Amino acid sequence: MKMKTRCGRTINVTRFAPQDLPAPMRRVVLDTSFAPHDEGELWASLTAEEARRLAGLLLFQAAAVDPRPARGPGVVDVLPIAGDAFEIRVRGHVLTVDQPLPDGGKDTAPTPVELFVTAVASCAAHYAGRFLDHHGVSREGLSVRAGYRMADERPARVAALSLIVRVPALAPRRLAALRAVVSHCTVANSLAQSPDIALEVQCAAGDEVGGDPQADIG
Repeated sequence: MKMKTRCGRTINVTRFAPQDLPAPMRRVVLDTSFAPHDEGELWASLTAEEARRLAGLLLFQAAAVDPRPARGPGVVDVLPIAGDAFEIRVRGHVLTVDQPLPDGGKDTAPTPVELFVTAVASCAAHYAGRFLDHHGVSREGLSVRAGYRMADERPARVAALSLIVRVPALAPRRLAALRAVVSHCTVANSLAQSPDIALEVQCAAGDEVGGDPQADIG
């Protein structure tokens, strides 16, 4: 997988992962050639867009060589990257979240709230697409736009959410049926009938907890 940078570099991101090679020895390979002006020091200057693309290529190849078994359905792991950025692992897939610059983040990825809204919109798009398939209608022209508003008062939350689903021309009867189907997508149902949330805070084995263990009792 090659990318050409504006500084004139060609960066090739591949992997070394033969089937007979033990998983811990498999590697992601990042390769770029020396240029006459390098003088023994190899470097690459990337635009923000190029850096994101390179990061995507590295994550793609990392997932292909990662020896860790993917978690099954129903489990999500979140680990810190740097600052307010976190890595999300879902069944072997990797996403990231961050915070906007005004909120102290680096804006390298969507916020958790934006991913929440994205989940609603993409779930609606999935149901709409399946509806069109079922009725033999092309998905061309299908799109979903979501708008949201945060609450002015506490607790912090999304106070309002709106969806606009655009589809190819359908008869009024089909439009009504589509609206009924989309309004009951899995994520929308999870909001209408909110799930129970159990929270447990654990310390890593062997870690010492500072302070008075009785301080929070009573």
